[in-house]
Amino acid sequence: MSGSGRDPGRGRGRGRRPGTPPRGGRAPVDPARLAAFEVLKAVRVEDAYANLVLPHVLGRLGLSGRDAAFATELASGTLRGQGTYDAILAGCVDRPLAKVEAKVLDALRLGTHQLLAMRVPTHAAIATTVDLVKSKVGPGAGGFANAVLRKVAERSMAEWTEGMALPERTSHPAWMVELLRDALDVPDELEALLAADNAPPRVTLVARPGRASRAEIEGEPTTFSPYGVRLAGGSPLEVPAVAEGRAGVQDEGSQLVALALAQAPVKGRDERWLDLCAGPGGKAALLDALAAEAGAVLIGNERQHHRARLVRANGVARVVAADGIRPPFAPGTFDRVLVDAPCSGLGALRRRPEARWRRRPADVTELVPLQRDLLRSALDLTRPGGVVVYATCSPVLAETRDVVVAVVSEDPGVLLEPVSGAAGDVPDARGPLPGTVQLWPHRHGTDAMFIAALRKEESR
Repeated sequence: MSGSGRDPGRGRGRGRRPGTPPRGGRAPVDPARLAAFEVLKAVRVEDAYANLVLPHVLGRLGLSGRDAAFATELASGTLRGQGTYDAILAGCVDRPLAKVEAKVLDALRLGTHQLLAMRVPTHAAIATTVDLVKSKVGPGAGGFANAVLRKVAERSMAEWTEGMALPERTSHPAWMVELLRDALDVPDELEALLAADNAPPRVTLVARPGRASRAEIEGEPTTFSPYGVRLAGGSPLEVPAVAEGRAGVQDEGSQLVALALAQAPVKGRDERWLDLCAGPGGKAALLDALAAEAGAVLIGNERQHHRARLVRANGVARVVAADGIRPPFAPGTFDRVLVDAPCSGLGALRRRPEARWRRRPADVTELVPLQRDLLRSALDLTRPGGVVVYATCSPVLAETRDVVVAVVSEDPGVLLEPVSGAAGDVPDARGPLPGTVQLWPHRHGTDAMFIAALRKEESR
């Protein structure tokens, strides 16, 4: 095992001081740490998503098992803790962090995560980081990294973070903390929410009804969704039902969004379902299975062609690539429509560790008009008596409460109804508007999904 807390002195450079190269040449770079370093570089340089680039890096470096798990935790944990680590490093570096070469700063963040948040011996964390810097930058930078990490190692995480402001201590941008504070109905839970954002989520699978069952997946059944299983361990691709497309990776909150649409009461015809923003296809695949069981047909609509292909790859047969604001469907065509709107994603920070550093306050305000237009479009496509479910993976009030209020207030024939079924039965999930649902990572172990159900009056 190369990735865990193994003493790098064993087998190479035994007994050498951290940062001192072994006799006979350049120290080898630990492959698990190299993988994490490459993920951070891809996120920084290419705006890559860590969870997407990581499998490719692991495969290219031939890492599996415990080494792959170590690299995953090192990369993801470092990205989550970046705000705290930068505050610590700023106290250990004799210049502004902006003046530190980007590759060196990436390595320092990796070293700091090993020193303060992983069970890696101090000498191993420093020596392997210095080897990495020497290999990727040069000997001089290696000496700099050695000196900085020795200062970091002089204190524990608790000692470093004592007295830090909440955003730095919990590694969240200050503006993001304020938006999450505003969204919480119990402000005292803010620290628990921020801590939940920093906890690696367990992999959750969905057994698509009629195509797979929970009994054939080894793991713990989810609490609220009747189709979810928290994986016991290993890779999801090792589960036969996933490899065969009968099950998939899906957060329990996303499963509840699909169930909110499928289980909403509808009078009369119930044959035509639409997922208006279907890419990449996780909710659409569950809805497709639920629709088939109900004798209905689901159409997945997705504006981006490459994301529409992902919806098809998830097993949805009927997919249309079109703008959800100007879709090629007649008004009143559908009985049920889901608007899983593009959003800031501030409710899924634990799954997207780099997102908190990539998002800006303007992202929220720029998305709101699109969210309103998509909800108006969904209502236009729904027949009188039909139902629209509006959902976001964000609890931010501008993207949830304010969008629904604005659209409902425009048309007295549109009613906000209580979310029913499995999603409506989740305890402590009261949303910002009567009848709506707001899930939370620290309460429910799900992403912070918002769910609202709207109905068009039959007299229209």
